Amino acid sequence: MFHAQRPKEAAFYRPLNSFQAQSIPTRSVLSTEADADIATAAEVPAIVLRSLNKRFGSHVILQDVSLSVSPGTIFGIIGRSGAGKTTLIRIASLLEKADSGDVLYGGQPVSGARGQVLLDARRKAGFVFQNFNLFASRTVFGNVAFPLEAAGWIKPSIETRVRELLELVELADKAARPANRLSGGERQRVAIARALANHPKILFCDEATSALDPETTRSILDLIQSLSRCLGLTVLMVTHQMEVVRRICDQVAILSAGSIVESGPVASVFVNPKSEMGRRIVGEASHG
Repeated sequence: MFHAQRPKEAAFYRPLNSFQAQSIPTRSVLSTEADADIATAAEVPAIVLRSLNKRFGSHVILQDVSLSVSPGTIFGIIGRSGAGKTTLIRIASLLEKADSGDVLYGGQPVSGARGQVLLDARRKAGFVFQNFNLFASRTVFGNVAFPLEAAGWIKPSIETRVRELLELVELADKAARPANRLSGGERQRVAIARALANHPKILFCDEATSALDPETTRSILDLIQSLSRCLGLTVLMVTHQMEVVRRICDQVAILSAGSIVESGPVASVFVNPKSEMGRRIVGEASHG
């Protein structure tokens, strides 16, 4: 089981008293240097992938892949099956290691992290899997509570946080229901709530809607977009569906045979694709 140090937020998850509130400086007394620091921080990319390479034996999975994702952006990576999308997002989320290259969160290198530093870096990111990856034996509440239990949160804080998350994903009335008695869309909502448990700054989505029907897909995409806007989340999602990218993404990169062949604003790529793979994907989507 996990033996991570309890985060400060878990230990002090309670309102400020009057003395603490009075001791916090107001906006009017913040220095110009602090203002400059805030402005500079806003310009730092939320995610940078730099020259990532990955092989399985003699098979090249990723070849010199580089990306930069601005804070608050919903960034889509689209490509055919076998293009390397899942490997790329697993490396970006620190679930796998690249053979070479770097991953940075907020300007800080995280790809070489180990031990507690790696755990802390992973808590800055949430991951939504294609097949939900829920515990069938646990309730909705228990699934969302799991990462908080692993991180050492105290029970009252877990209770409060899980209730907040279930409200966000519109499942507050299903907290006690076993996960195996939910619909596909409800399971993915639970998975999204679980991914947000530790207040991540980044949300990774691996084909999060490919197992869902079109109507449920739209509702999940709208939920992800809403959460990104209201929580200030940066979202990196991989998909083979152009409709997913067109519906909610701000930026898109096209991955083909392990390399990025095109990237840019969604409208620009969709209207005037410059790569052969881009023209194929857009042409198929337009025809459909």
